[in-house]
This record gives sequence, C-alpha cells and structure tokens, in this order.
Amino acid sequence: MQLTGAEAVVKCLVEQGVDTVFGYPGGQIMPLYDALYDSPLRHILTVHEQGAVHAADGYARVSGRVGVCIATSGPGATNLVTGLAAAYLDSVPLVAITGQVPIGMLGRDSFQEVDITGITMSVTKHNFLVKNAARIPEILRLAFRIARSGRPGPVLVDLPRDVQQAQLTYYPAEQAAAKPAVRDGKTDDALRRATAAIAAARRPVMVVGGGVIRGQASREATLLAEKLGLPVVSTLMGLGALPSTHPQWLGLTGMHGHVAANRTVHEADLVIAVGSRFSDRVTGDPKRYPAGKTFIHLDIDRSEIGKNIASHIALIGELGPLLTELTARAAAGDTAPWNAAVAAWRAENTSDYQTGTLNAPWIMREISRHAAGRPVVFATDVGQHQMWAAQHLAVDAPGTWLTSGGLGCMGFGLPAALGAQVAAPGSRVVLVAGDGGFKMTGMELYTLTAYNLPVIAVILDNRCLGMVRQWQQLFYRQRYSASLAPRELDFAAFAAVCGVPGRRVATPAEFTAAFAAAWRSGGPAVIAADIGTEDIVTPMIGPGAAINEFVNVK
Repeated sequence: MQLTGAEAVVKCLVEQGVDTVFGYPGGQIMPLYDALYDSPLRHILTVHEQGAVHAADGYARVSGRVGVCIATSGPGATNLVTGLAAAYLDSVPLVAITGQVPIGMLGRDSFQEVDITGITMSVTKHNFLVKNAARIPEILRLAFRIARSGRPGPVLVDLPRDVQQAQLTYYPAEQAAAKPAVRDGKTDDALRRATAAIAAARRPVMVVGGGVIRGQASREATLLAEKLGLPVVSTLMGLGALPSTHPQWLGLTGMHGHVAANRTVHEADLVIAVGSRFSDRVTGDPKRYPAGKTFIHLDIDRSEIGKNIASHIALIGELGPLLTELTARAAAGDTAPWNAAVAAWRAENTSDYQTGTLNAPWIMREISRHAAGRPVVFATDVGQHQMWAAQHLAVDAPGTWLTSGGLGCMGFGLPAALGAQVAAPGSRVVLVAGDGGFKMTGMELYTLTAYNLPVIAVILDNRCLGMVRQWQQLFYRQRYSASLAPRELDFAAFAAVCGVPGRRVATPAEFTAAFAAAWRSGGPAVIAADIGTEDIVTPMIGPGAAINEFVNVK
C-alpha cells in the first residue's frame, strides 16, 4: 500500500489502538494534520501545546493507554518540554509527535527550527529524528513499545515536513508472540530472604508508590497487606492503591504526611516498599530515614534500587507477579502489639472538619462526601491545595488520582483533568487547583466548553502563591517576597468569558450548594472558594528533618 509519511503515521496510530490525540497545528506539521482530516482519530484542539501534552498525560493516567500529543516545530515543540518532563518523572506513557523543518534545512537556523531531540533527551525515555519515510512505521511502533514497556514514560518522534510528504510502501504490523517470563536464581534467592525478613519482623509497614498504580498491581499489593496484616502508607503518587476506607490504610507519608503514617514508618523495623523511588519529599533526612530498618524494595526499574535509600533485599520486575509470589510464600511474625500501637496512633491523630469556616480540609471532605459511591476522578494542580487534597480527599481506586509528583508542575491540573475526562466519559472529573497554578493554563476552560467536557474545577483562592508564602512564613522570617497576588482575579467572571458557568463562594453552605449544582448540571463548572491567605498545610516536616519531626506552627 502506497502512502505518504503522514498517512503512515495515522495508520500506525490507529494500529496501536489510539482513538484520541491532543494537539495544536503549525507549518511543519501540516501534512500530518491534512492526513488527520480523513482519519477516524478524534483530535482535541487545545489552547496551547502545554495543554496538549498535559491532557495526553491525564488521558494516559486514567485510561492506562499511551497518550498522544502533536505539535509543530520550534515553539510548538518546545512548549511540550515541561509536560514531557512531568510525564517522565511520573512514569506516564506518552508519544509526542512534532513537526520539523525539511531535512535539507536542518542545521541552518531555519524558521522555527530547534533541535528538539537534543532538548528532550533528558526528559524522554527515547526520541527519534526520522530522516527516511520508509522507517516511519517501524519507528512509530517502536516508540509505542518503548513508551509502555518496563517503566513507562514519554517518547518523542520528530518528523521533518518532507518526510511527512514522501511516499512509502506501508505494511501492516506483524503480531509478535509474547515471550515467556524468564526466571533467574537471584529472584528466587531474594524471595527467600524477603520471606525470612517478613517472618522475623515485629514492626513491618508497606509503602506503596506510583509504580503500584502504573504497574496495575493494586490488587496484588492489597492481598499481600491483608495476608500479613501490614499497616500501609502511600507516597503522593501511590494514592488510590488501597481504598481510603481500608482498615489498614494510614494515608499519606512524607513531608506533609499524616502523623500516624509518618510515625509508623519511623518506628518500623521492616519497610516493604512497592514501586516507590524514596524521593526526598518521602524520606525527609535520608541519613536518619533508614535507621534501624530492613528494606525490601520491589520495583520494575533496576536503577531505582539503592539510588536514594539502600535496600537490603531487591525484587526487580513486574510488580503484580512479584507481589503474588511473595504473598504465596510469606507469613507474618508476631505483630499484634505493633498493630495495636499503630491503631492507637491513628486514633490519636484524626482530623476535625467541623470548624464552621470555609477551609481547604473541610472542602476536601465535602467533595468526598458528595462524590461517594459515584464514578469520580480527582485531579490537582501543584501547591498547598495539592497537599490538602492528598491528605483529605477519599481516593478509593487506582487511576482516580492525578497529580504532578516528581516535577511538581504548576499548570498541570486543568489540562490533565481535561484529558482525564476524555478518557473517562462515564466518570466526573473534579479538579482541585490553587489560584496561582490555575492562572498558568486556565485558558483551557475554553477547550472544556468547546468539547463539552464536564470537569468541575474547584479553585482554592487564597490570593497568594500559597506554598511559597507558607515557606516564607515558617523559614524566611515572614518576608513575603513576590508571593502575594498584586490584585485579585474574578475567576467566576473569567470562567464565564470562556463559556463555563462560574461561582464564587465564601461559606460552607455556599460551597455545598454550588458543588451540588455543578454536579447536577452535567457540564463544566468553576467554583472559586475564598479561603484564608494565612491558612497553611499541616502537618509538615521541615527541610532536613526526620520523618517524625513536625514543624511547630503555633
């Protein structure tokens, strides 16, 4: 079959099971957009290329499939970089397709020419500059395989315009037989040592990370925790691995972790870490974090083993099968006194939501109450609101919590929520954002209304860059440098201009009524909630502190 390079790209996307792409056209990618005109693919035109890549990211996180975004050369391609970095650090499978100047113009400082493969080398699993149209099918298929295999991540394919226009002979993909899993002696030995360590432990805890979600191993992690009676804590990216209502679930651990969760990790003698990279936000002081503990680390990525925290026992591979085998082999030791102590810590550190004022923890609990029993996906931007959401939202299923963890990318929330809503039309996506991050990509409200995507955006408006201000209050002698908004923005009016109903609320009753109305509407909505500028996220571990050393904010 004779096709142009652009037509071959479309064929390959359909062949890979892609049904939706997010993008923004321009000069050097126009041949591909011309091919999209007659294709079965749904194209979501975002307001900005950053919106396209974050939307593809949100789509991938919720659907479990590879997200796809498209941009032109030069500024179009560079506008994808932040989103690629966010996906790379959170292990999200993406394929980004960029236009490029014709081959003969490469290296000549041509109009809208940048070396995007060089720029993105450190924030992609792999990238390709395609100089031969005949290789397009091979490279696209390889890009998808790289994006989804092992530890997932983004791949970029750069297509010069003349390569998109050239003719090639297209052959359908051959279906390769699945290779049987190879078992080695090291894994057997590690399983034996892990089993022995579990039996000997008196104070074990399980830490679940984003790898559990990406590896679709939540069920297996839950079964291991239940068999061994393990208290379970989560990193920011692992929320949803166990339901928030599970009796063994202690919640978030790390810098803004729950007191009971952090104390349990600090006092443990055995840590079973599943799909966690032990980032600095999780461990606090990395020298004191491992003291007195044995670490069993399960991860698909060998490079994560021992990178931040030394592991005594490493189980490397697909998490589901490893957890299943560990569950079959392991038996708990005498942990009854430990579990009683953990239960007491949890009982001592419950949250009081009945303050009578409109504040972030109460809002998170009210959203959870309203969404209970309904299909819902939560997305956040980055900042104080993100931590409040992680602490207080009831996240009850894997793939229903979207946030930028590794990169901490402000502006992620709204476009990611957009992509999530496309991926899950039967669910309601609720975005929790701060006023600072929402301003960065807020024009994607236009995209919501253009495609009638019923995202409910809750903006916690404290009229400042909340987390920056919090650090300035606690650690910089209350010198609020560039953290207070120079003027207020009427988010309800802004939403209306974009075609989205908006409402500003200042009391709990007003919020309850506004959220219920937004849910009933069946369309996109914005609720701007006035909260105190002085409100801070607690608990909090200070920089360089141990995981159980909380900042005194009185």
